[in-house]
Amino acid sequence: MTYWIKISYERNQYVIDLDRVSAFVYEQNGTLKFWLPDSGFPIVLNPQGHPDAHQKVQTYIKEVRGQTFEEYWVELTYERNKYLVNLKCISSFECEPNGRIKFWLPDGAIAIIINPQSNKEDYQKVIKYIQRETGHSLP
Repeated sequence: MTYWIKISYERNQYVIDLDRVSAFVYEQNGTLKFWLPDSGFPIVLNPQGHPDAHQKVQTYIKEVRGQTFEEYWVELTYERNKYLVNLKCISSFECEPNGRIKFWLPDGAIAIIINPQSNKEDYQKVIKYIQRETGHSLP
């Protein structure tokens, strides 16, 4: 499945397949951030400076949440921002001795750590995803 959008950002035109984006970040000030697939280049959209592009990405996120969100997307709060992460894009998971699960966003090179005590629902979702997709269990 593909979901192509065209946006203007920093005086350049981009055509992006949002289905290839591994994560979206909502910052507290309303800014929406994601990384271009296969590049690590961040796109930072705020509703005031990039209203059309911001709305296109918001529309995509709403559609994904209605269709496939429960299967492999996880929503979590990390470092005071809300992350929407596509688990299908994650290629490795680490389980720390204290039970925390760590994984890295492929395009953003950011480590995400999920604590089983403070984020039980998302933790269980990630654990179930790992078991279903890899056949392995953590911890």
